[in-house]
Amino acid sequence: MKMTGAQIICDCLVKEGVDTIFGILGGAILPLYDTLPQFPQLHHVLVRHEQCAAHAAEGYARASGRVGVCFATSGPGATNLVTGIANAHLDSSPVVAITGQVARRFIGKDAFQEIDITGITLPITKHNYLVRDTNQLARVVKEAFYIARTGRPGPVLIDVPKDVFQEQVEYHAPGKVELRSYRPSIKVNIPQIQKAAKFISAAQKPVILAGRGVILSGASEELKTLAETAQIPVVTTLLGISSFPESHVLSYRWLGMHGMAYANMAINNSDLIIAIGMRFDDRATAEVNGFAPHAKIIHIDIDPAEIGKNVAVDVPIVGDVKAVLTPLLKLITPAEHVDWLKQLDTWRREHPSTEIRESSSILPQYVVKSIYEATGGDATIVTGVGQNQMWAAQYYTYNKPNTFISSGGLGTMGFGLPASVGVKIGRPDAQVWVVDGDGSFQMTLHELATIQQERLAIKIAIMNNGFLGMVRQWQELFHGKRYVATPLWGPDFVKLAEAYGIPAVLVRRKEQVIPAIQQAIAHEGPYVIDFGIEPEENVYPMVPPGASLAQVLEAPKKEEAVWPR
Repeated sequence: MKMTGAQIICDCLVKEGVDTIFGILGGAILPLYDTLPQFPQLHHVLVRHEQCAAHAAEGYARASGRVGVCFATSGPGATNLVTGIANAHLDSSPVVAITGQVARRFIGKDAFQEIDITGITLPITKHNYLVRDTNQLARVVKEAFYIARTGRPGPVLIDVPKDVFQEQVEYHAPGKVELRSYRPSIKVNIPQIQKAAKFISAAQKPVILAGRGVILSGASEELKTLAETAQIPVVTTLLGISSFPESHVLSYRWLGMHGMAYANMAINNSDLIIAIGMRFDDRATAEVNGFAPHAKIIHIDIDPAEIGKNVAVDVPIVGDVKAVLTPLLKLITPAEHVDWLKQLDTWRREHPSTEIRESSSILPQYVVKSIYEATGGDATIVTGVGQNQMWAAQYYTYNKPNTFISSGGLGTMGFGLPASVGVKIGRPDAQVWVVDGDGSFQMTLHELATIQQERLAIKIAIMNNGFLGMVRQWQELFHGKRYVATPLWGPDFVKLAEAYGIPAVLVRRKEQVIPAIQQAIAHEGPYVIDFGIEPEENVYPMVPPGASLAQVLEAPKKEEAVWPR
């Protein structure tokens, strides 16, 4: 059968189970868009900026467990994808980006809207392709999906010249992918697992440190069984939030720069860290030389490059989390760590970390807690980046797997709104809330148009403090309160939402908070709430730059200096 390159791509996408594509068209990719009506199985979501196409594709991937797909044209269309691709790369999200390129005869001649997008994205993709031979398209698409979803997931980019979309060739659906240079390990090392079991049996103060790899592997039940059988407390990373139910008696929430003080204390005093599906990034470890000074470390991760990269480990285990925990559980015997758990509970009482003080003004902590109570903890929370992200992580209790979706490694402001588009499409029956700051929200607020166009019932809580809040907090604590370029003028978000046809409400009094949230939930479509929060509220706990987890700062009393002490 003869098909154009564009038809081949669309047919391959259908065969890969793709049902949704996020993107914006342009000249070089127009032949692919012209072909989409021939494939009604593919629903295209028109975003308002290519960066948002990549974020939406990642949100879809993270919510659905499938590969997210985005399209962009050549030149600025392709370069606008870069931030979203980088975000997916650092957070291990399976995304396939297909970009248009100038026709083959113009490549290398600085043609209109020509850019070397494969060169640009080489460091931030798991792999990428420039397809010059139309006969190779079907193979490339199948390989791209295979690479994106296997091993440690990540983004793959396929750059396609305009005339390759248009050229007709004989189409044969490719068979099984065989790549000599890419063979993700599927076998687990049983002797290493046996060694880990012995370390666990001998430990007196063990802590499980769970990351996003638990969620990617679908191993939350195995994690729970391990913790309950061996009575081991569980701490998570920021992106590991929701891998273990936070209401569980063995949950000590999350650690790191703005994690729970008692979680940091647990790590600092442990004699064994069982790190599962995490990469010991600096936001989790703080000053690495002071990380877990008394502990031996077991590290389970699918990516061998992550083991030993930042922290020396005693028992390295390469493999998918679920594939490793399954045989490990057979070797774990029931245990009790009564004294250790009592000590952790004492620290949790003495250093509560998430108490909300009394205030007549609107505190962001109170807003997030109110959203939690109004939703019964049964929502998927998507965040921007900044103080809003930390408050959403601290004051919503996550008991269901994969219900906290945020930008971790890249820390991308503006992630929340476009990612929620993909999350809601990938998880249509879920109640989806965006918790954003006024600064982060303004970076991608145009996606309100996409939300309205797609009729997505996304609820949006804007924490409006009139600042770029996290940077302002650093300026207050470490730069003599010199607020340079952080005071932030913003539009009337209510009028703005209404201009997009979305109902909205302004909340400026504490007693309005809960009714506004209930009103948003009751409304069948999208809804925006502009919460005017305390302008100079800070995020605590906080580990200062250059400090160790043991040097965590807690919310100060009025008479206390914050830093340095």
